[in-house]
Amino acid sequence: MRIPHIYQPSELKLHSPVQLHEDAAGHLGRVLRMREGDTVSLFNGEGGEYLATLTEVGKKHIYATPFEFQARDVESPLKIHLGQGISRGDKMDFTIQKSVELGITEITPLFTERCGVKLSGDRLEKKHQQWQKIAIAAAEQSGRNFVTIIHPPIELHTWLAEQSAELKLTLHPRAEHSIKTLPTPSQGVRFLVGPEGGFSDAEMLSTQQQGFIDVRLGPRVLRTETAALTVLSALQLQFGDLAL
Repeated sequence: MRIPHIYQPSELKLHSPVQLHEDAAGHLGRVLRMREGDTVSLFNGEGGEYLATLTEVGKKHIYATPFEFQARDVESPLKIHLGQGISRGDKMDFTIQKSVELGITEITPLFTERCGVKLSGDRLEKKHQQWQKIAIAAAEQSGRNFVTIIHPPIELHTWLAEQSAELKLTLHPRAEHSIKTLPTPSQGVRFLVGPEGGFSDAEMLSTQQQGFIDVRLGPRVLRTETAALTVLSALQLQFGDLAL
């Protein structure tokens, strides 16, 4: 049986018992039905992971005691920040989950002219928390020891105006550049993907004014969730640690 890989948002020390976060405790206790003496792998996003023994398993809480630190690193050398136009239904959840599995570093959900999703106040905060939980679960599943940062959703023009030394990319079906023609991104990549309705002409003009390079993926039009994952895979293959 594979040892469960669990995110624990607290300090971890060898031989020092820690009470697991309620989401982790619920998963280990109710879903996996783990018992005292079982082994788990804990990480807190600061690098490496701790093998730990479950020392107390109750209905409402679980304690684990780390007994071995492993400096395992599966992070890509390529830092990638995705600006994703917010999509409807579970498409956004899917994009976040799979992007994390592919090694993305940061994601900023974006409100655009053709977004079609209206969120504000408590609903927006709850959605943001849900997206971060999806990123945590995807990091656990894929064996990462760092958690992708899901930034609070903002307007597209605000994200475009942020100062950054990253290589800036956006998709355009008639672009001259492809991933293979790009220079090596020594400071990482920031790439932009639109919502289901795509970007308006004014938004595309704004990307050019802010130094974004148009790139193409091929002759076919891709859905928003397919486009994000295809770009991410191509970037990891060309500049990161994805191998064929």
